[in-house]
Amino acid sequence: MKDGFIKVASVAPELRLADCRYNAEKILEAARQAAAQGAKLLITPELSITGYTCADLFFQKTLLDSAEQALEYLRRETAKLELLLAVGMPVRHLGKLFNCGVMLYQGEILGVVPKVNLCNYEEFYESRIFQPAPEGISYLCLGGDEEYAPFGPGQRFACRENPDFTVGLEICEDLWVPVSPAAEMCRSGATIIGNLCASHDGIGRVQEHQILAVSQSQKLRCGYILSVAGPQESTGDQVFSGQQLICENGELLAEKKPFETGLAITEIDVQRLVAQRRKITTYPMQSGEPRPDCVPFSMTQTETKLTRKIARDPYLPEDPAAQAEECRHIFLMQSYALAHRLEHIHARAAVVGVSGGLDSTLTLLVCHKAMELLGQSPAQVAAVTMPCFGTTSRTRSNAELLCRELGIPMRCIPIGSAVEQHFADIGHDPADHNVTFENAQARERTQVLMDLSNELGGIVVGTGDFSELALGWATYNGDHMSMYGVNAGIPKTQIRQVVRWYAESCGNAALGAILKDILDTPVSPELLPADGEKITQKTEDLVGPYELHDFFLYYLLRYGFTPGKIFRMACYAFRGEHDEKTIAHWLKRCCQRFFTQQYKRSCMPDGPMIGPLSLSPRSAWRMPSDCWHTAWDQELEAL
Repeated sequence: MKDGFIKVASVAPELRLADCRYNAEKILEAARQAAAQGAKLLITPELSITGYTCADLFFQKTLLDSAEQALEYLRRETAKLELLLAVGMPVRHLGKLFNCGVMLYQGEILGVVPKVNLCNYEEFYESRIFQPAPEGISYLCLGGDEEYAPFGPGQRFACRENPDFTVGLEICEDLWVPVSPAAEMCRSGATIIGNLCASHDGIGRVQEHQILAVSQSQKLRCGYILSVAGPQESTGDQVFSGQQLICENGELLAEKKPFETGLAITEIDVQRLVAQRRKITTYPMQSGEPRPDCVPFSMTQTETKLTRKIARDPYLPEDPAAQAEECRHIFLMQSYALAHRLEHIHARAAVVGVSGGLDSTLTLLVCHKAMELLGQSPAQVAAVTMPCFGTTSRTRSNAELLCRELGIPMRCIPIGSAVEQHFADIGHDPADHNVTFENAQARERTQVLMDLSNELGGIVVGTGDFSELALGWATYNGDHMSMYGVNAGIPKTQIRQVVRWYAESCGNAALGAILKDILDTPVSPELLPADGEKITQKTEDLVGPYELHDFFLYYLLRYGFTPGKIFRMACYAFRGEHDEKTIAHWLKRCCQRFFTQQYKRSCMPDGPMIGPLSLSPRSAWRMPSDCWHTAWDQELEAL
């Protein structure tokens, strides 16, 4: 449970209709398996103690008595398990019969939750047997328990030691209605919803279950567990498949496909859910004193062993087809945004500094597409290469070949003599390859581009990316500045993926080959003299691997995770690729650079917001330039 990771499980145990003791034994077996694997919550299907399809047998006192006896057996036998166990059963109360979910924990009945929306259309006839949930909370004794348990809809079961771990229950049809009980439970603090379900199988039903559960988890910013009744219910016209789904914020984390047996088990990150809810001002929360429908419990806080998928690249989907479509979408967003800006200000040219590196390559491709969208010639893109002390023939050649294939004229404006004159003017020794030596080149290039844009009646289209802005890896008023930054919302790792997508989909073999060679070229600002034709200044040797930094930044900025949690997640995601020492080193550098470089971001130019993160000081990220990062440093030092 440390860091908000709650291991949860779902299961459709083998059952016999109306054989409550047998069913309880199978539920107990699953509960013990789940607990042994570290699960803290287990959801079973609707009416799992009796079976859902008992029909008019539910009017038999013998069956109802047997269900309560089975519940008592489960209550006793799970007393030593640190596991919330949700089981389904018919419950007699107030002279009526209710279809309920019962939450058990360490020998106690925490609460009894009746179904709110009875399914009574087409092949269903639940209203023949059950009553819908009454309003409010009442109390009852159940299953031999001498203590009174709360009875009523909307109950939440909240962990005292970790309030972010709060569970609500709903039953089957409650998910299908326009406004589900889960909505109110989540408003009242529930982060995980368990659905005890007996939805039968059929053509399209598997997809329907998945769409509903995934979308509910996204809309409510919650973890959603759907436990569907298994094949042993298939004794009449209907077929049940035992589909199990565990979702979190619009993502399917784990599943048991139809007719698969065993536990669906994974971890839900409740800290992530709560972090998102804090940001979303339209997510209304109830306030006030604890109500009788909030039931507390205590649970030992242990470190949950991670088994869920934590992607090395959290920005793009892993599926190749989905990733290609996302890259296409990113490219079009950039291109349309730039085209609109050029059209709005009546710009006659888009001026781009082309180095043969990744960032400038994507910028050039976007400018080319923007002109196409505007019905303008590629010649309206002014590509400029400005070789200096560190430029290699490989990068320069790639820049020239790229422009040639795109039909974009390229100017070569060497800046070496201008920079040397500048060194003489300020009294800098050219043999001293310090920060002045590097930054003077970047600022000279920016001056050339700015003045050329004035000459051509255009704008300078910036090449700097999200990762460089976050780390401050840019020369202030040098490559840090432009008139419109098309890459400002895209991390370096994503830029690489978009360029690769373009190379593979452009339909031009020669262009694709050039782009692939650019992809294989080490990332470098080329501001230090080369060793012959060998690039001596490799960015990732200096600032660290971008795949790590982009991972750190995603969880730091999107969810506000602590350095300790980010470190743990990175060690898990990059296991076998980066050791803990390396990850800790670059995480410290990432936090240090991010906090100290805000002054550069405070005056960054406009640029399209592409993904979930943006550092624009106007619309996305507001932060003082002089804040202290002592608390983060203290946690980092403990790694």
